[in-house]
Amino acid sequence: MGKTVLTNVRCFAVGVDLTGNSNKIELSSEVEVKDSTNYGSQGYKEVVGGLGSAEISGEGQWEALDVTKVDDSSWAGLGGVGPWSISANSGAAVGDLAYFTQALRSDYKLFGSVGDLAPWTSTAKSAWPLIRGQFAHPPGTARTATGTGTGLNLGAVAAGKRMHAALHVLSVAGTSTPTITARVESSVDNTFASPTTRLTFAAATAVGGQTLRTDGTAITDAWWRMAWTISGTTPSFLFAAALGIG
Repeated sequence: MGKTVLTNVRCFAVGVDLTGNSNKIELSSEVEVKDSTNYGSQGYKEVVGGLGSAEISGEGQWEALDVTKVDDSSWAGLGGVGPWSISANSGAAVGDLAYFTQALRSDYKLFGSVGDLAPWTSTAKSAWPLIRGQFAHPPGTARTATGTGTGLNLGAVAAGKRMHAALHVLSVAGTSTPTITARVESSVDNTFASPTTRLTFAAATAVGGQTLRTDGTAITDAWWRMAWTISGTTPSFLFAAALGIG
């Protein structure tokens, strides 16, 4: 991937796709600098890394009165923790680069001066590590029946590391309580002949988001994918998902 001009930054905040309502998204990460200078430091400061953190800030055009709009989702999420997934200049297709974390929606500002196109600004602060991974399910593909996604060669998970997963349920349609239960599967190769379920999200019946991660045990499987079970009458779901090791 070469140098790029930002024209299509994808941003999924819990259960809302902010792409069409944002014109600025910034993602930052840092590690605290802890001074460990001592008499053996030979006259120079010596430092070590402390706690890590990440922050997402965004702004754009305000809209309201629907669960998929920025105002409704921001009010509902203020002070709450949920998944955020971001990618630069992509359609969030399977395999596209994704940065994601679980974050606290810490502030929300709206409105401005007379004559302005009504704006919003908001910040979310990480409650998990910031993960660099890949999208494992595209947001624009409706799922109406139980199925599996495309495999990704994300590699094995070393001991002490975890597979992290973010799920964004963006729309729900149908009758008789349409429900989707998504899961993360791994395999020794791309055939997924005998997949192993590594993570299972809670059953979802409404717009929203979830994050999960493995327990730090080593996993030798290198191939990963999303899978889902859908029930209800004429169900249809739009969702995005991201996977990454960290």
